[in-house]
Amino acid sequence: MNERNSRVADAVAAAGIEPAIRILDADAKTAAAAAEQLGCEVGAIANSLVFECDGEPLLVMASGAARVDTGVVASHLGANHIRKADPKLVRSATGQIIGGVAPVGHPEPLRTVVDQTLASYPVIWTAAGTADSVMPLTYAQLLALTGGAAIAVR
Repeated sequence: MNERNSRVADAVAAAGIEPAIRILDADAKTAAAAAEQLGCEVGAIANSLVFECDGEPLLVMASGAARVDTGVVASHLGANHIRKADPKLVRSATGQIIGGVAPVGHPEPLRTVVDQTLASYPVIWTAAGTADSVMPLTYAQLLALTGGAAIAVR
């Protein structure tokens, strides 16, 4: 594991969850690539997507089978404007790069929303700080770990 994986593992352990970070054979920068390597449904992959929400970073944990509707998310949050973050904002807000953003292990906690459709999977997989690392969590663990709000994202 590298430094980013260690920060994620430390944050997970601090939340009382046993970190089970798994290093994959190859980068999995997409939900489909991760699902293929893990042998699970693409919907069980929790994509970590960073948006700019009224000028602040927002982490959206979305099912790999979902496409985030920023209008729906903005309505739930009472936000005026949500747009996909550029790579520079993603890196500064998370300390991680697109394709490997974990739900935790960031320089500062991020406002987070979690896709309600992920609740239908007994195990969901998130990135663990790098494009070649993942970790299994339950939906309840993901909500507790991030302090995220459960909402519909589409």
